[in-house]
Amino acid sequence: MNKTFKKVMMVTGSTDGIGKQTAWELADTGAKVLIHGRNRKKCESTRGEIEKGTGNNQLKIYVADFSSLRQVRELAEEIKSSQDRLDVLVNNAGVYQDSRQITEDGMEMTFQVNHLAPFTLTLLLLDLLFQSTPARIVNVASTTHQSATVDFDNLQGEKYYEGYTAYALSKLGNILFTYELARQLEGKGITVNCLHPGSINTKLLRAGFSSVGHDVSYGAQTPVYLATSPEVEGVTGKYFRHEQETDSSSLSYDRGLQEKFWKVSEELANIKASDYVK
Repeated sequence: MNKTFKKVMMVTGSTDGIGKQTAWELADTGAKVLIHGRNRKKCESTRGEIEKGTGNNQLKIYVADFSSLRQVRELAEEIKSSQDRLDVLVNNAGVYQDSRQITEDGMEMTFQVNHLAPFTLTLLLLDLLFQSTPARIVNVASTTHQSATVDFDNLQGEKYYEGYTAYALSKLGNILFTYELARQLEGKGITVNCLHPGSINTKLLRAGFSSVGHDVSYGAQTPVYLATSPEVEGVTGKYFRHEQETDSSSLSYDRGLQEKFWKVSEELANIKASDYVK
């Protein structure tokens, strides 16, 4: 690549599906892309494919399993010790679980991997994002959030568990987090937006919904748009679909719910946001 300045962009869950395509397209812009996955061999294979396809050799690998908050914290430390800037963070990693599974942290798997892990990682990387302003945070949510309700006595599926319900709740969590973080970072040089990528032909869609959707290139359009487009420079606290700002569920705009969900997330992840949001 002949560009003298490369933005640094991280995509979590970038060894498959939408995340992999997003990383590929960001690499194609000349960005230095941080590839994340939970399997080192898959990370190495992905890096090789993207480098061969784009000619970009500025691709770095980071391995961490989001079902372990210890590994999430170690991931953040590894990134901060090896990178001097982070212009864009795309929180894409996600799972769908038909049956209730408990992580090493004692959390329900879907809630932890899809919400608590990116919540924690984002807060821990804020210092690096602040060093790189104007910076962007992009959270991959889902239209399934429209059907979600919040029962604070059943966030972990303690009373009952159903895969779709747990997934929808975690995606609502992504949006509540987006809106609250955007408000806390207002005017500080970091924008925070979220999106529905569409129904995309990924392992997650097939596992959770037994259907086949659009090609991954379609799914990557809006994440790449929010990560790179000058059209959304300075735009924050919004929900996008098809590269267009649109409304999320009415529940997601409940500020009291946003604040309570944030507080509960801090407690569950054992992290104090005020140490990082400055």
